[in-house]
Amino acid sequence: MEWLVNDALPVLARIFIVWIFPFSFLDKVINWKHAVAQAESSWVPGAKVLLVLAAICELVTPPMIVFHFYDGIAAFVLAGYCVLTAVLYHNFWSYPRFWSPDSEGYPHIWDFFKNFAIVGGLIFVMYQAGFIQATATDIEDAASLTPPASVSQLGG
Repeated sequence: MEWLVNDALPVLARIFIVWIFPFSFLDKVINWKHAVAQAESSWVPGAKVLLVLAAICELVTPPMIVFHFYDGIAAFVLAGYCVLTAVLYHNFWSYPRFWSPDSEGYPHIWDFFKNFAIVGGLIFVMYQAGFIQATATDIEDAASLTPPASVSQLGG
């Protein structure tokens, strides 16, 4: 039972957090015209370039997270991607009466919140990988305007 708790469940959790992204990648490839139309629905220019970058992000970061290969950085990138896509493409608040099931904005509410649910899981991945702790230390070092200990030891 120990292997289940210590080995299997953390891997399953990582898989479940990211498994939507490879399928989203495939959807972008198979339904390219629809993906371009959705990408062009935002005010952000360069829809096709952004779509290619999104596809790369959806293809590359999930295996990095599942297999612990720079997983903190991959989770950070993917979390940023989720926040950006939620705000840019699921802006439910811009639709009149968005809370009504008959509104065009209604499905965007749930997509928006699902994106942030995924961000929550990715924050746990970043924490478990030590990314948050390392970043906090770097920020504290920069804020104190003193060089990190390793640099000051080199000088003397």
